[in-house]
Amino acid sequence: MSTSKVIRERIWTKLHDVARPDTRFHLNFAEVIPDFEGSEAAVARVVAQEAYQKSEFAFITPDNCLADLRRRMIEDGKPFVMSTYGIYRGFLLMEPGMVPKGAELYASWLDGMEHFGRPITLEEIARRSRFDFMVTGASAVSVNGVRFGKGHGFFDLEWGMFTDLGLVDEETPVMAVVHDVQVVEDHLQPSETDILVDQIATPTCMHEIGRRAKRPSGVKWPLLDPKQIEQTPPLQELQRIQGLA
Repeated sequence: MSTSKVIRERIWTKLHDVARPDTRFHLNFAEVIPDFEGSEAAVARVVAQEAYQKSEFAFITPDNCLADLRRRMIEDGKPFVMSTYGIYRGFLLMEPGMVPKGAELYASWLDGMEHFGRPITLEEIARRSRFDFMVTGASAVSVNGVRFGKGHGFFDLEWGMFTDLGLVDEETPVMAVVHDVQVVEDHLQPSETDILVDQIATPTCMHEIGRRAKRPSGVKWPLLDPKQIEQTPPLQELQRIQGLA
């Protein structure tokens, strides 16, 4: 069994005690990164960061634990892009004026994002701006910044697409929002596709990583299953942009 699988399953056991069940997947952590008790406190730590305060364009994953962050960004009038579940329907843009006052909470949920946000292509994202910072949930994250998702590699793919288009790079702040039980005290060796984060926000503290290893760059096409490319419109779009299709 791989190290990442062992770590995920160990963390998932602890997560059962603090996770808030998902309306569709309940506590199936292989299919959803859940919200958890105290996520609002963890989000407050993100909001207090300079990267958030100065942000004019950000990327936020669709993880349940980031719903309160999406709500805060909508209320603060900060534009952001969010991927749809599994990236099956690409990306959604949320910017000021899209959400009626009083509907910010609903708009922060995935169904609300689908209702109020609008689809945006990679090409349009690239025309707008680089991302000022990125925030993701995780199944687990180590104290040296190695992040593990559900095991499907969606965030790794998103990072690959964004680096290929110059939207993010080694200097882009990346934060993970997790419960304290999801922080792995071991120093782990990142794989060739693992995205290292700069900060880990939990309900009790903000871990500063001071990472030393470099992040990967670009989509690793040979590692992708052709079926995954067929099911992911932005990957097909990127192939067209790069002249691969």
